[in-house]
Amino acid sequence: MIGILQPGYLPWLGFFEQIYRSDAFIIYDDVQYDKHSWRNRNRIKGSNGIQWLTVPVHVKFEDHPSILEVQIDNSSNWKRKHLAAITQSYSKAPFYKDFIAIFEHAYQREWEFLVDLDLYFIEKILSCMGLAHKQLLRSSQLEVRNDDRIQRLISICHLMGADQFYEGAAGRNYIDDDVFAEAGIKVIYQDYQHPEYNQLNGDFVPYLSIVDLLFNHGNDSLKILTQTK
Repeated sequence: MIGILQPGYLPWLGFFEQIYRSDAFIIYDDVQYDKHSWRNRNRIKGSNGIQWLTVPVHVKFEDHPSILEVQIDNSSNWKRKHLAAITQSYSKAPFYKDFIAIFEHAYQREWEFLVDLDLYFIEKILSCMGLAHKQLLRSSQLEVRNDDRIQRLISICHLMGADQFYEGAAGRNYIDDDVFAEAGIKVIYQDYQHPEYNQLNGDFVPYLSIVDLLFNHGNDSLKILTQTK
């Protein structure tokens, strides 16, 4: 089974569940960058509630840039702010000391392109959860070209030898199952039931960045994320 999804900044639990269930996972990095997406932002939870972490970017939407073309705006010290926010939010979490070095190292580096930053964190988090063996490929490296959105997804499935496509729940709004079936591919839609777990700072809040789960539950994160024993 194959998964195909655009990259995100410190993604939510469901993103990693798709990777977990997929035999191969394609980072869809050469499609158009969309405004108000999760490519450059996500949410954490601190003592004052929900806090957004947003990576500033240089984007001219009239140029219709692809995700891999989007450059980070480093004119402000966003890295210091993100590290400070994560530290303030999770310094009292049970597994803070186990994982904070990943973020300290990342925010000391210079980043030019958003996709590189996103992929760095995705791969590091996969490793923390024991999923370093998962195969991640970038669509821009597959050289599969097709102006039709659906046919391109089908072509990627065929290239990877996949007869099952694990699609996010939003895919129900645009995926035609019959077209995939005619191509010999079964579409399986994600129906992710968000788990509730122990959090700091009051009542449980779902749909946060994976970092919230990681700092609070450490090595048990994958078991909680996938709801397996």
